[in-house]
Amino acid sequence: MNILVIEDEKNVASFIKKGLEENGMIVTLAYDGETGLSLLQEQEYNVIVLDVILPQVNGWEVCNRIRKQLRLKTPVLMLTALSSTDNLVKGFEQGADDYLAKPFKFQELLVRVKALDRRNRNQVATQSVLRFDDIEMNMEQKMVTRAGKEIKLTSREYNLLEFFMKNPNKVISRMEILENVWGVNFDLGTNVVDVYVNYLRNKLEKNFEKKVIQTVVGMGYILRAN
Repeated sequence: MNILVIEDEKNVASFIKKGLEENGMIVTLAYDGETGLSLLQEQEYNVIVLDVILPQVNGWEVCNRIRKQLRLKTPVLMLTALSSTDNLVKGFEQGADDYLAKPFKFQELLVRVKALDRRNRNQVATQSVLRFDDIEMNMEQKMVTRAGKEIKLTSREYNLLEFFMKNPNKVISRMEILENVWGVNFDLGTNVVDVYVNYLRNKLEKNFEKKVIQTVVGMGYILRAN
């Protein structure tokens, strides 16, 4: 399980990191909101542990951007000493999934992190429709639409788009695409990935002003709505 902890109190952050890693999790730390948001654009996480009082950008604003700008559904557990009802409500309104007041016992945090991850995995497993910006993919009907207009795709193009839509706002390397769409774990020695990305772009972005599949030079591609 890959966890992002955004917490400016370094002692608290280290305490959380040590405990989660002892339970087999991979933990990345960010000590301010801007750094946390940047990491979320580079890497996919299973759960975000987010403090409210942060330098630069507070936790409520970070959570709001996670939902509205990055369009991520990653579960967010908010940590705060501000445990009044108004603050709890504010956190949930910004898109938080759970709330834990400081000071807390590590075992309670661990239980909540595991529960959020389990709930999210169950939701993803039963998800029949994928959505990103104005693109919709009906997994049961194998149909893709953009702004309500049907986009006809080949089987390989469909699988490629599905992989992008399951990993939005994440830079995906050509090797990752080969492994997940072509099912090979070695370089084919051709530009097959680039060719199919171009096929998909031509169908998905034709007659639409907003381009959603972007090239990250030297790294791969990203599905991003800006």
